[in-house]
Order: sequence, then C-alpha cells, then structure tokens
Amino acid sequence: MAAYFLRLTGIYWRRRGDEGNRLNFASGTGFIRAMAGASVIMGVESCARAAGRFAALALVALALGACSLFDKDAPVVADEPADKLYNEGLYLLNTKKDAKAAAKKFEEVDRQHPYSDWARKSLIMQAFAYYQAGAYDDCINTSRRYVTLHPGSPDAAYAQFLIGSSYFDQMPEISRDQERTDKAVQALEEVVRKYPESEYAIAAKRKIEIARDQLAGKEMDIGRQLQKSNNYVGAINRFKVVVTRYQRTRHVEEALLRLTEVYMALGIVEEAQTSAAVLGHNFPESRWYKDAYALMQSRGVEPNESKGSWISQAFAQLKF
Repeated sequence: MAAYFLRLTGIYWRRRGDEGNRLNFASGTGFIRAMAGASVIMGVESCARAAGRFAALALVALALGACSLFDKDAPVVADEPADKLYNEGLYLLNTKKDAKAAAKKFEEVDRQHPYSDWARKSLIMQAFAYYQAGAYDDCINTSRRYVTLHPGSPDAAYAQFLIGSSYFDQMPEISRDQERTDKAVQALEEVVRKYPESEYAIAAKRKIEIARDQLAGKEMDIGRQLQKSNNYVGAINRFKVVVTRYQRTRHVEEALLRLTEVYMALGIVEEAQTSAAVLGHNFPESRWYKDAYALMQSRGVEPNESKGSWISQAFAQLKF
C-alpha cells in the first residue's frame, strides 16, 4: 500500500550522492533494503502535488462510500413482473407476428424469475416461438432444456414433439446426407414411446412415416447407382435395408424388383424367384411386380417363394 501511494503521488528518493532516481517497486524486498539505506526527500512542490492527488482520491472514496452506506433511499431497478413479460411475449407472437422478439421476451421471464411457474410456461413458449421463427437449433436446445427440467410436466410431450418437428422440417432432398432425417425419426419415436396417450403421438407417427420413407428413398438412390455400376453385392445390401427396415414405405415394392434383377444378374435364380414371388404375393397389382414377372418369363422361370430365404422371412410377420 505504501508503495502504491508513493508511486501515485510522485514521491522520489535518493541515496546520499544519488539524485533523481524513482523508487523501484518491482520487488518488495528490494524496496525494503532501499528504504533502509535511503532517506525520503519531498520537495515543497512534490508535497503539494501529492496532497492534491490524495485529497482527490479521498473525495471519490467518500462519495462512493456515501452512495453505498448512507443513501439507503437510492432507487433500485426492480425486475418486471413475470406475468407482464409473459403477456408481452404473447402479444409479440400472436399480434405482432414477431416470433424472434417474442422468444427473447419469454427468455426474460426465465432470466428474471427462474424458479416461478411463469418461467416454466415461458420456456415452452420460447421453444415454440423459436420454431415459428424457423430458428430450429434454438428450438431444439430450448425444448431439450424443458424436457430435462420438467420431465413430468404436461407440456413435456409437446417439447419433445418440437424437437422432432424441428429436425423434420430440415429434412433435405434424397440426394443429400440424411442425418437430420434420422434424428427426426429418433426424436419423434421418443414422443410415441414416452407419451403414447398424448395428443402429439398421432402427429408424431405421421411424421415418422414420412421421414422413414425419405430414409428408404436414400437407400434406393444409392442402390440404383451401385446396380448401374454392376456393383451387385453393394446394391443388394442397400435394397436389403429397405426390405428389412422400411417394409411399410412405398419404396419396398421397387426394392423387391431390383433384388429380382440383381439376383438374376448374379445367377442366383432361387433368390430372384423368391423376391418376385414375395412381391407378387404382397403387391399383386403393383407395376413393379409386372416388371418382375416379365423378367422371370424372359428367363423361362416362374416366381417361387423359398421359405428359407431372408426375403421370405422378412415378410413372414408383416401385415399391410
């Protein structure tokens, strides 16, 4: 403290015979040794400057102290009432159609009144506002926070539904990576699994069907490319995914035809016959079956299902 004060007021020191050197405060021990063999000399002008600076600092300190200690009636900025902030958010969302501004207003409720019931209500409304604004990542993060903090709340099902819907609305075209489509299926399946009696379960199932159809379409797109390049084993693996995982999608009929074509190209006639037979049994009016049957006829064979085939087993328990 002494070193700070001497530096602030501009006090100088000198050893006998050594004029005008400023004190070195970089080392505390050095300062003590220097003071032991030195005399502090203050000129009249230096004293005046020091006194002036010290007086100014003292006035500032007294003013601050007065504010904190003696002015107990100083105005304090209070938080806005939670219901007022919440209703302002509703106004921005419903009347002004400014979803992003509404989300920020709902966020203020959570910030200023974090343990209130208004905070819980505002959190789900914040997620909805982000969804309305197309700010899907913010919606996902806010909804996840709601599910984590309020898993037993009646609105937890809706929060989970918002997560799935946010991914669902970002599903890209089939030629692109389907990571978000896969996440949409996972999040929406959570709605069905955890909240089967909720009003959102039915809507979640519809979206799951669309998303799964998209994933099946991606497998078909890759499988066709592999088939065209004569990579028949790779093509079979892709079509197999459609037949075993996405049997209820519109792509399964074509997948069975393509399996018929690929197995015939490989000379695996029995599997080709089974694929055509399963196609005809489950989708007798399908145009894909007509193509498969024509291929069988051109090779002098008939569709014939082998019960031991993986294709037959995949459809054994299936009811359309």
